[in-house]
Amino acid sequence: MTREQYILATQQNNLPRTEHSQFYPVGIYGWRKRCLYFFVLLLLVTMIVNLAMTIWILKVMNFTVDGMGNLRVTKNGIRLEGISEFLLPLYVKEIHSRKESPLVLQSDRNVTVNARNHKGQLTGQLTVGTEGAVFEHSVETPHIRAEPSRDLRLESPTRSLTMEAPKGVHISAIAGDFKATCRKELLLQSTDGEIFLNADTIRLGNLPQGSFSSSAPGSANPRQTVYELCVCPNGKLYLSPAGAGSTCQSSSNVCLWS
Repeated sequence: MTREQYILATQQNNLPRTEHSQFYPVGIYGWRKRCLYFFVLLLLVTMIVNLAMTIWILKVMNFTVDGMGNLRVTKNGIRLEGISEFLLPLYVKEIHSRKESPLVLQSDRNVTVNARNHKGQLTGQLTVGTEGAVFEHSVETPHIRAEPSRDLRLESPTRSLTMEAPKGVHISAIAGDFKATCRKELLLQSTDGEIFLNADTIRLGNLPQGSFSSSAPGSANPRQTVYELCVCPNGKLYLSPAGAGSTCQSSSNVCLWS
């Protein structure tokens, strides 16, 4: 390359360019920008609605640092105040009411309380329905009473009813009658003491009447209205017409057929 050619090439490179540069815009424009603003606005509205709903739920459910609603968590356990409803089984160790306040368990049907051992086996059951309380096994309680103006009834339809206490069983009816009925036998037994009946009038109804011989000494006439209470060797009681002497021997046929 000659000197003239080098100078000419150098001058041509240093000449200013007359062509205009092409610029490209950077950003989001048009319908994309409008969609972005719409989604941002929708997200903001959703956040405001969620915040309002959260505050409303906290207010209605009465959420506090100690619990929510009628439920309070204390160091001794859980405390419920007022009326509470349980839709699923409740497992607790102990339930008691506040001092001088009753504890009410209410259900549209029956109320069932189950007791299980560590293996999950049922050891006791209490069912309260329209006819009263039904216990699956034995019951230990210091006091059993009925509601005011209602009768107290202890019944075992298919099994025996046993009441035991190391220092005795006390049954009293202050303003009414006490009645014990059974289908087969009613047994009153005292091993180390006595059976004491204390009343103004003691009646033994439906006792069999023994026969008597008119030739027996001291026998009464057929219109006899006074009878003697006799006891068989097996403990059975029967009536014998009273006479000048005891007539129990002349009516011993009751003991023979018993």
